[in-house]
Amino acid sequence: MSVKVEVIEGGVPHNTIMIAGIVCTLVCIYLTYLNTFSPVPLFSFFGGLAVVAALIWGSHTIKVLCSYGIGTGVPSAGMIAFGSGVIAMLLATRVSNVLLAPIVAVILAAVIGFILGYLANNVLNMKIPAMVQALTEMAVVGALTLMGFAALISGVFTFQGLTTGSVTFLGMALQTHQQTFIGGGLIAVAFLLGAIAIQHPFNACLGPGWKQDRMLMLTAECGFLSMIVAAVMSFALITVSPIPSILSLLIAIIGWVYTYTQYMEMSKRDAAAWLDAKMIPETEGH
Repeated sequence: MSVKVEVIEGGVPHNTIMIAGIVCTLVCIYLTYLNTFSPVPLFSFFGGLAVVAALIWGSHTIKVLCSYGIGTGVPSAGMIAFGSGVIAMLLATRVSNVLLAPIVAVILAAVIGFILGYLANNVLNMKIPAMVQALTEMAVVGALTLMGFAALISGVFTFQGLTTGSVTFLGMALQTHQQTFIGGGLIAVAFLLGAIAIQHPFNACLGPGWKQDRMLMLTAECGFLSMIVAAVMSFALITVSPIPSILSLLIAIIGWVYTYTQYMEMSKRDAAAWLDAKMIPETEGH
């Protein structure tokens, strides 16, 4: 038996955030495919924007799940999102038709997340009404976020491109697996960047003064901060020209400065408005 603890009054319904999140994420991932028509992967930064969109959706999913009184499960929710998502993402990159890879990732992640949610509720007997849907959503978020990071850091999201690179030795181009997104271990860094960014906002904003817009703005700020790190890593893999990495880094910094400024303003707003102790609202925004 679980007790639902509401910490939101009004705001945008979760289903609206979910639909907007998956549409924006997929559109941004597909826009990175424009790299195939460019001499240099100038459109890799769209992978970072896909990460931000997916994280905003995922952080609100964590809020919905943890409003059932399992606040201590926030970090584990972030880890299970990417632990299940990485499986779907890697399998999807093996699809021969690269245009189908993001859709395959969504389908595979949804299946894996649904199975995990079912096991949690019916085998572990957690009996949380939102568990199945939440874990299904978070698996999809994890898969798409990692795919976005892959496109941002390496310029592609195909298995061949993520596992095989080249180095120049004595004027000869040699094949290498170490200088790649997967072979170089950058996928592990992307895993942690996403997992921390998705679970931190709800943890940081939790309380009776919780506001939806403040938490989502903090999620966007964490997403752009992660994008800065990923853009720096892209200098190692996108060696054709430094311009794509510089462009990604500039967009990430601009996005981070804006969202950080907005988050600080919202924090000051809510701190000033919370003048006395009040009951936690019992009405949900959806």
